Amino acid sequence: MNTTDDAARLAWARAYPYEAPERSYIYHVDGIKAFDPGSIAGRTPVLAIGSNRAPERLKQKFGHDAAHEVPVQKARLFNFDIVYSSHITNYGAAPAMLQVSPGTQIELWLNWLTDEQLEIMHETEIRAANYVFAALKSVRVLLEDGRRIGTIHAYVGNRGHLSCNKVPLAMSAVPAMNRRYPQADTAGALEFMHKKSKALEGLDEFILRCIDDGEYRDRMVEVISSDAIPFGFPYEVVKADDL
Repeated sequence: MNTTDDAARLAWARAYPYEAPERSYIYHVDGIKAFDPGSIAGRTPVLAIGSNRAPERLKQKFGHDAAHEVPVQKARLFNFDIVYSSHITNYGAAPAMLQVSPGTQIELWLNWLTDEQLEIMHETEIRAANYVFAALKSVRVLLEDGRRIGTIHAYVGNRGHLSCNKVPLAMSAVPAMNRRYPQADTAGALEFMHKKSKALEGLDEFILRCIDDGEYRDRMVEVISSDAIPFGFPYEVVKADDL
């Protein structure tokens, strides 16, 4: 029987990518406030592919310093989808990655980051996860205010996407037009990963052990990612764990 703490951890793992406001906003430690276009000056726009769109997650990363404010701008990305990566996070979630999907349009967000915030984000995405920080060129990003961006930065999954009958599994929490791939919520993706891993533990025990035991998590990820498909769009690595 799960303790209250275990139940909370399981709920947090399954709730990924977490709730986000319906409109662009500015995160700060005490909550959110209205988006100010002037607040993005001098900052780097980074695609918030998964939980980095959510105030609750940003507070985990930047809440240690009340001076941090992060403009988070809603946008639309063309010819891509957000799918599940073939790894498990240290908090038990099945995380997101981009994948090419001609004709699909997805709703996502941009984190506008200072240089200091970018380094903090690198710590959580590159060193603590399975991503590289990369530049994507010749893409179509339409911002909520109508402006367009052709080159954007993103954290690209370096393990590839979770393979579900040789195709990606799209993240159902992400609104999309003309979605080509099957979709699931994170609870469903974790169930699929559990079956794919052939773990002896039940699903809840599998998730909790992945949280508590890094070596076990790494072993499970090796099985889950054995037939993963790499990101299918050219990109320029700006920062990786060994750079």
